[in-house]
Amino acid sequence: MDTTWMMLAAALFLAFANGANDNFKGVATLYGSRALTRRAALGWATIATLAGSLTAAFLATELVRLFSGKGLAPDALIADPHFTLAVSTGAAATVWLAARIGMPVSTTHALVGALAGAGLEATAGDIHWQVLTGGFLWPLIASPVMALALAAILHRAASGARRRLGIRRETCVCLANGALVPEAALTGAGQARLQAAMPEIVVADIAHCRRVDRYQGVIAGVSVQGMVEKLHILSAGAVSFARGLNDTPKIVGVALAAAQFHAEWLTFACAAAMAAGGLIGSRRVADTMSDGITAIEHGKGLVANLTTSFLVIVASRWGVPVSTTHVSCGAIFGIGAADARTNWTAVRAIALSWAATLPVAAAMAAFLMLLAG
Repeated sequence: MDTTWMMLAAALFLAFANGANDNFKGVATLYGSRALTRRAALGWATIATLAGSLTAAFLATELVRLFSGKGLAPDALIADPHFTLAVSTGAAATVWLAARIGMPVSTTHALVGALAGAGLEATAGDIHWQVLTGGFLWPLIASPVMALALAAILHRAASGARRRLGIRRETCVCLANGALVPEAALTGAGQARLQAAMPEIVVADIAHCRRVDRYQGVIAGVSVQGMVEKLHILSAGAVSFARGLNDTPKIVGVALAAAQFHAEWLTFACAAAMAAGGLIGSRRVADTMSDGITAIEHGKGLVANLTTSFLVIVASRWGVPVSTTHVSCGAIFGIGAADARTNWTAVRAIALSWAATLPVAAAMAAFLMLLAG
């Protein structure tokens, strides 16, 4: 097979794997709160991601240049089709494997690892470490920390504003077998007395019973509950749009480094492959993101999505290689930590998968480069 077509196939495989691992992340809070069904959430994610991918052709050109590898390895190596094949295939295999086991890893992280691994193998260690650490690794490390902190701060601020406006959340009583008694507004003292008198029941927020919180109140004649639900859905679309805007140019950049593809056409092809990957292979990552980290409710989901979309769109515009995965997971970690309801076992598993992504992708790309040599 001609190397040009091989590079195209590798780029589309990477885009497909990216879609399988990443497409549902933007709408994970919608499915986690059961605001939408899995199918409806995935459909919304696919539309918004496609819009972001196509917009990337005009707004994210700096990321295309950055992920071509220029500055990290010698120009002659970057122009070698075998290098591009090793990078694309090594990163794609890593991301696809993670999707199959339900771990939300970063395509950005995998690409950085593959660029480093293939570069080290081809040049016997002659890559620019300052570019690797300053241009790639530090943004990847800092972004989830920033997202966690920002989401936690916004969540506490939003909760305080809700209380000051007199907007209360409904409360329910859950029986031990999972049945639901009609909602009742219980004070803290009332909850304590009921729990003491009937230890076989659990008193909890309605989100614990139905995974959907309900807000009682009206602002400017508009139902708070309806407003939050609609904003939550829109914010999830913003995250998916930001993900398409941020990830597509990285994949395109690798492919364009060693072949004369038409950039706009390649962007469209990668966007279609990403959509297909999400529709076919995103179920396991969806379960991890939606249900595995923390109980997600409309208000929390809205805060997490606003945090993620803001950070990723700003980073895409200025060519900072952050990971949408790291940012979105960090935001969900943050809202869970703010309420002390985070599943730290799941968080540790995700963190370990993040730590493994770079060396696994580097090893795969280095091995493929070795075979090509």
